[in-house]
Amino acid sequence: MRRQIAAGSRLARPHGASREGRAARGPLRCGPARVRRLSCLASPSDTRSLIETAVKRFLDEVPALQQLKLVAGLELRGRGDVQLYRVELPGPKISKDIPADAKVTLALARSHFNELATKGRVKDWRAAFDHGDVKATGVEQVMKLIVNVVERQEERARTRKASSGSPRPASQQR
Repeated sequence: MRRQIAAGSRLARPHGASREGRAARGPLRCGPARVRRLSCLASPSDTRSLIETAVKRFLDEVPALQQLKLVAGLELRGRGDVQLYRVELPGPKISKDIPADAKVTLALARSHFNELATKGRVKDWRAAFDHGDVKATGVEQVMKLIVNVVERQEERARTRKASSGSPRPASQQR
């Protein structure tokens, strides 16, 4: 037989919790005595450098987009918080404000962005889009342009990889 516990009783609260809750103890501060959370450790300058790293890695793999003039919005969601960044290309020039003039907006979870920015390649970004982890909204023509350029770059990379791995026929040897 199960015993029901009243909501206000001492047994219903986790160990060390008071009735007043978090508000009575003050705001959560970053410090050695408090539990460090990702939001405390990640400063805006760290995020800007991470965004810059992601943009540079992507543009290094798809050099045809390096001269594209574009204002993009980046929406990072994490733990009930949404951070908006404005990314201006070429550059990139990154600022933390509402990207009202953005042609394309990318929305993704902060954890996915951290992974993609540090280790992701174009195929990883494509897999994230296909899986639904990253969503893009904006002007349809600009999004189609970017998709076409990326697809052509992937095709070139596949062609280079296939041609370098197989021996050439006698008629094509130098």
